[in-house]
Parts: sequence; structure tokens; C-alpha cells
Amino acid sequence: MKSAITLSQVPEAAAGPFVFHQPLAEGFAAAKKHGYDSVELFFPGPDFITAGEVKALAAEHDLGIAAVGTGAGMVKHGLSLTDPDASRREAALDFIIKMIDFGGQLGAPAILGSMQGKWGGDISREQALIWLAGALKVAGDAAAKHHVPFIYEPLNRYETNLINHLAEGAKYIEDHNLDNIVLLADLFHMNIEESDVAQAIIDAGRHTGHVHFADSNRSAMGFGHTDAAPIIAALKQVGYTGYLSAEVFPKPDADACAAQEIKAIRAALA
Repeated sequence: MKSAITLSQVPEAAAGPFVFHQPLAEGFAAAKKHGYDSVELFFPGPDFITAGEVKALAAEHDLGIAAVGTGAGMVKHGLSLTDPDASRREAALDFIIKMIDFGGQLGAPAILGSMQGKWGGDISREQALIWLAGALKVAGDAAAKHHVPFIYEPLNRYETNLINHLAEGAKYIEDHNLDNIVLLADLFHMNIEESDVAQAIIDAGRHTGHVHFADSNRSAMGFGHTDAAPIIAALKQVGYTGYLSAEVFPKPDADACAAQEIKAIRAALA
């Protein structure tokens, strides 16, 4: 398993769980200084910067690109895949496909989190999940063209009412024959929803494709009360070899957070 840390360039997400928010070159330098293997990128959209510029920064600092987020589609543009308005759903999917293509140029998968949306009002849960499955089929196919998966993230009940548990996400993938879709095991969300985080990872098995290594309070691991050891053991049991990525609040400050997180990752993997 490898380490990654989040770099955000979205002003609307300034209070969000991303460690570094400074200009991108400084973020890459900070990630390297703290000893991370890779960075996870959160950009306003696919046209924020060229893939070539990102590749140059990655090469300069000898860092990989773990993933790219799509959440700006929600926090900046208010788009979701389950919007009652068909034109808004289409715009949401178009945004995601463009982010998939951007990430694909970097050899990195894109993540679907907040843009999955919710059901309610005139939209039933069944209808919302049908729309979501259709979008995931398209996204999986688009990502496959770049030889990367597309990452779907079950969120906690306060952020979505669609899929909240890892095993539920695995079943959804299988029931809808969703090719090239993997799950994101975000330990913060899982600490809210799962009765046993490690067992949930085992139950989801091969479907886990990315991990947000966050403590119970969404701070750096070690600043809350999560026991990382059984979680790492579960990830090893299912053959997970991907990233442990720090999508966490930069508390008490970004540098202290980054230092604690890399310390926790190294200790967990030792």
C-alpha cells in the first residue's frame, strides 16, 4: 500500500477535508517534504490546469497521482447525477466524464462522492438508484478507455441517502453488472455507518479500490479513536494494494496534520 495526501484548489471547499489548499506547486512541494508517495487532486474542473502541467509537477517532486475528485461539480456548480432535472443530470455526467478524461491523462482514476446526490421529494430511491447505475455504467466505460477504474464512494447518512455501507455498494455493483467500478472505503464515513469497519472491508472483498485513511473525527489518523491495525489487516486479507489517502481536516494546521498522517500510515504498514 502507498500513501497519498489531498491537494485542493477549490475555494468553495476551503472548509473541507483537504490538507493542503495553497497554490498547487507549493502543495506538491509540501507533500514531498512530508514523505508522501502521491497526491490526490481536487480541482474546480477539468480545465483548471493542463494535464501536462500536473505531470511536470509530479515529475519534479517524484510524486504519483492517486486520484482526482469530482466533488467540485456539486460544491461549485450544484450538479448531481440524481437531480430531478434531466438536463442537470446530463450536465453532471458530462462534468464527471471530463474529469475522468483529465485524470486518465495522468493515469489516475476519478472519484464520485457528493455528486451522486440524494433521493427525495418527487424522486423515489428506486428511481435515483436507476439513474445512478446508468451513470456509473457510462463512467466505468469512459475510465476503461484510460485503463483506470472509476471509484464510487458510499457516504454517510448525513451526506447521501443512497448507499451508506460498503457491502451494500458491493452488492449494487454486482446486481447492476457495473464493470470497471470500484468502491472507496472512507474510514470517516465507515466509522459512522459500519458496525465493524474491518469486517465491512472483508465483506466487500475485491470491490475496494481506494481508501481515505481518516480517523473517526475526520482528522489525521491518530487524532481520533480509530484502531487502524484491524483495518490494515482486513485490507491485506482482501488483497488491497492501493492508496491510503489523507482526505482529512488540516488540524491543528496543515503541516502538523500531514506529519501525523504519514507517521500513522507508516506505523500501520510497518
